[in-house]
Parts: sequence; C-alpha cells; structure tokens
Amino acid sequence: MPSSFVIIGAGQAGIKAAETLRAKGFDGTITLIGAEHWHPYQRPPLSKAYLKGEMSEDRLLLKAPDWIKGAGIDTHLGKHATRLDPATRTITLDDGSEVPYDKVLIATGTHARWLHLDGADLPGVETLRGIDDTRRIGARLKQAHNVAIIGGGFIGMEVASAVRAMGKTVSVIEAQERILARVVAPEVSTYLETLHADQGVLVRTAVGVNAIVGQDQVQCVELSDGSAVDADLVLIAAGAEPTIDLAFHAGLDLACGIIVDDACRTSVPDIYAAGDCTVFQSARYGRLIGLESVQNACDQAKAAAVSMLGEPVAYDPVPWFWSDQYDTKLQIAGLSAGYDRIETVGSIPEGRFSIRYYAGETLLAVDSINDPRTHMMARREIAAQPPALAA
Repeated sequence: MPSSFVIIGAGQAGIKAAETLRAKGFDGTITLIGAEHWHPYQRPPLSKAYLKGEMSEDRLLLKAPDWIKGAGIDTHLGKHATRLDPATRTITLDDGSEVPYDKVLIATGTHARWLHLDGADLPGVETLRGIDDTRRIGARLKQAHNVAIIGGGFIGMEVASAVRAMGKTVSVIEAQERILARVVAPEVSTYLETLHADQGVLVRTAVGVNAIVGQDQVQCVELSDGSAVDADLVLIAAGAEPTIDLAFHAGLDLACGIIVDDACRTSVPDIYAAGDCTVFQSARYGRLIGLESVQNACDQAKAAAVSMLGEPVAYDPVPWFWSDQYDTKLQIAGLSAGYDRIETVGSIPEGRFSIRYYAGETLLAVDSINDPRTHMMARREIAAQPPALAA
C-alpha cells in the first residue's frame, strides 16, 4: 500500500477525499494543499446567507481545524502548488518547498471567469468565488446604493436576491436572451425573471457590456445598446473556469477540464482528479460531462479516494443542483441538454411546478420549483433508467 497521498485543493472535494481515506482505514501520510489560507469551507452560502450576514465563518467550515489535526492530515494552507512532476513524484509549492507523493489527487476546482473590459480594474468591480471575495463585497455593500451584476447565471441571480433584500438598487445584465439559458427551459427563466422583477430588480437581457466607467471608483456600466446602468458596485458573474494549469504542465489529458475515467484516474499513472476541475465520460448521457456542484465534488471525491486505495469503483452519477432565490428554491435533477420536448407539471402561477425534459421517451432531467418531493422522485426515476443515451 502506498504510504503518502497528497491532495491538491482544500475545498469540498479535497477534504471529502481526505475524510474518506481515513474512514477507509488508510493510515499513511495525507497532505492537503490549499491556495486559500482558510480551512476547508462550503461555498454555496457565500452568495446567499453569508453575504447577508446570516451565517458566521465558523459555520462555513466543513471540518473543524481540531478534527483535521486529530485525523493526522498535514495541511499547507495559503500555499499554491506551482508544479506537479510525475517523473520525480514531487509537488513544488510557491515558497520553493517540495512535497513528495506516492499518489496525488487534484481537486483544484474552478475560478471566476474574468471579463477583460475597459474599467474592469476600477475599485468596486468584484468577482465572487471565495470567503475573501464575499467579505470584500460585504464591506463595499455598506456604502453602495446601486449594484450592477454582469451575468444572469446562478451566482448572479442569487447575489441579486441577497442584495435586493438589503434594500439596494440592483440591475442584472445578461447577454443571452434570458437568464439561466444554459441550464433551464424558457418557462423557468421567465418565472425567475418575473420573480426578480416583482422584487424590484432590473433584469436586462440580450444586451452586452461595452465598458465599466468611473474615475477613482466605478460609476456606471455602459451597455451595447448605448444605455448605461448606474453602479457603485459591480459584480462580474460570468461563470467559472476549471483551474487546470497544474494539470496542463504535468502533461495530463484535458478537455475543458481534467479528463478522468470512471475510477477518477487521469491519463498519468497515480494521478487522480475529482470535483469541478474534471470532465468524465458519462454512460448515462453518452458524452463527456463536467459538473460544477456540491454533489459532484463530494461524491466524486469519495470515489477517487476509494480508487486510490485500489478498490473497484464506477462513477457515473445522476447530477443534481439547487439554487435559492428569495423564498424560492429551484432544484434540478439530471442534465437537460439535448432535450426535444418538455412537460410541465403543477401550477406555474402558484409557484409550485416542475419541468420534465425528454429526448424521445428518455427522461433527461427535471427542474422543480418549490417542490422538493418531486425533485427526490426525479432523481430516483432518472437513476432507474438504463443508459439509453450511451454512445
């Protein structure tokens, strides 16, 4: 049995893998390397409860520091892994030190996608990915009156609901024809756009951003149609990109993420990967997929840990996601890409309904609004189907 496992990435996937290794009886060295100085913490509350001041930092932690110490997990927090060398089986950190490994798990997650706009470097322009980002945004919100959010995805709309609840003027700018266009049907987009409009949020769709304008501080956002939106705080919420530089320079196979097989193995022996930074071939959906979700970070990390220990594993989950906006909960089971028809169940006007996505007779996904029972049933129903879409 190898005696030294290293995990690069101290987020949800990284700490879950370490926990699983210990639970499975691995008594060798586990080293956890994290670029942030924080102990592993959960990210979903950053755009919701933590941003609104309803959750303390200690409640964000996934494991108490004493638990990590008691489990015998060595940590290098606030350290960037700058080089992974498969030939020498070493990881170089930004302070010049080297960490040897027998097996390594890459769980580096994603980083916020940046937009290279004129004025994007002005004070008051932010992205949201970690605790430090939310703390900085929260400090600016104490003085801000007009908040502009560039991007109508999950993060953008969740922040819009949180900030609007604070009494701020909020504008959302989305280049596509509707919000959440990549993940939900038009019916769900329309419902959520109406929800935000009823709360006083200005939602601008099908319009781009030309520039962010200001002098010593952001003042407004100039749009592609010639109009402008006042803003003394701008959040760029244009999605996320997998953090794969380390994997690239180590020679791993990549495709919009680190390619892994169903045992979470990369193309290089003894190097594994899990979480948001990966893509894998799903027999269920018949294509290479990447999942940015807590569910995948946890479940794939557990599968990776088991695989590192030499036990058989075949990872191909039913994906699921959720988003809280005001008092509305959207829950998604499965992946809807490629659907050719939908069925609506329940009442859209009453705010309790679901959208079922089909390709032929195969159920691909179900979006549930304020209907957790339907969501749970949908996960079971999709899981019970044969991999009819397999290539």
